[in-house]
Amino acid sequence: MKKSRGRTGRKRRRKHLKSFMDGVNCSHKAEYIKLKKWLKERGFEDSNLRPAEFWETGRGLMTTKALQAGDLVISLPEKCLLTTGTVLSSCLGGHIENWKPPVSPLLALCTFLIAEKHSGEKSPWKPYLDVLPKTYTCPACLEPDVINLLPKPLKKKAQEQKMMIQELFTSSKAFFSSLQPLFAENTGTIFNYSALEWAWFTINTRTIYMKHPRRECFSLEPDVYALAPYLDLLNHSPNVQVKAAFNEQTRSYEIWTNSQCRKHQEVFICYGPHDNQRLLLEYGFVAMDNPHSSVYVSADTLLKYFSPLDKQRKAKVSILKDHDFLENLSFGWEGPSWSLLTALRVLSLAADEL
Repeated sequence: MKKSRGRTGRKRRRKHLKSFMDGVNCSHKAEYIKLKKWLKERGFEDSNLRPAEFWETGRGLMTTKALQAGDLVISLPEKCLLTTGTVLSSCLGGHIENWKPPVSPLLALCTFLIAEKHSGEKSPWKPYLDVLPKTYTCPACLEPDVINLLPKPLKKKAQEQKMMIQELFTSSKAFFSSLQPLFAENTGTIFNYSALEWAWFTINTRTIYMKHPRRECFSLEPDVYALAPYLDLLNHSPNVQVKAAFNEQTRSYEIWTNSQCRKHQEVFICYGPHDNQRLLLEYGFVAMDNPHSSVYVSADTLLKYFSPLDKQRKAKVSILKDHDFLENLSFGWEGPSWSLLTALRVLSLAADEL
C-alpha cells in the first residue's frame, strides 16, 4: 500500500509540476471573459489561444492544440485594432484636425488612451484597457536613484528616453488644454505626466507595425502604430520565427508561425533580433539564452586604455563623435561590433596615419 501511495504521490507531483511549467490557464478570469466577448462582438473568432500565467515569462498565451510550421496563430479583425483612424473617429477627432501645429500620430494615440482610461465604465475600449499593465518595468520608468545603478550605456539610453517623454509632455500642454470642452474635470489633472508616461509605454511596448496612409492633420512622423488587443499578450522569444502582416483580403492582422509548438505550451512571437539591453529598454524584460546578447562598452571605458599623452587624442575623439562612432560600442557572440572596431582603429592610429 505504501509503495502504491508513494508512486501515486510522485505521479501527482509530476503532473502538478508539468501543469505549472506548461502554464496556468487564466481564461476563466472575469477580465479575459469580458475581453473575449468584446472581441467576438467585433468579429474575432475564438482561436486556440488561451491567456495563461507562465513560470518564466509571466502572462502570455498558451495553445490548446499543437502548432506546426505554416499554421495561422491568430487573425485579428481590423475592427479590433486601435489606430489613429480610431482616434479620429472619436470625439477627439475634430480637436486634432483643427489643432496647429499638427500633433504626431504617437501623441494622438497617447491622448486617446488617457481619455478612454479616464472615461472608465463609459469607454467602449474598457475591456481592453482593463487587461493592460498598470505599470511598466522599462528602465526609464524607474526612480532616478535606481537608474543611476544601471550600467553606463543603459543608464544613458534610459535617461534620454525619460527626457524625450518629458519634452513631449511639456510641448503637449497647450494641446491638452485645448481639449477642456470635452471634460468636466481640469485637463491638467487628467493629462498629467504619469498618465502620459503610462500611455507612451503602452504604445512603445505593445504596438504592432502597421503602415497607415498619410493624413494632413498629423505631423510628418511615421503613422505606423496599431494596438492589437489579445494578440499583444503574445510574448517574445529570440528562437522562433513568425510572419506577421495586415491581410488586405481578410482585413485582419495575421500571425503565421514558422516554428512548432506543443499542445498547452506558450506560443511565442519574435519582436526582432534585439539584444537584452534593447529588450529591457524598449519592453522591460530580458530574454534567457539570447543569441543576440551583447556587452556594451562606454566611450569612457574605451578611452581609459589609450594614452592621455597622445597629442591627437582630442582630434580622434572629435572625428568619432562627429560620425557617431562612439555610439553602440558592443561585443557580441560574433565579436566586436563594427562601431567598436572602427573606434579602436581610429584611436590606435599613429600620427602620420591620422
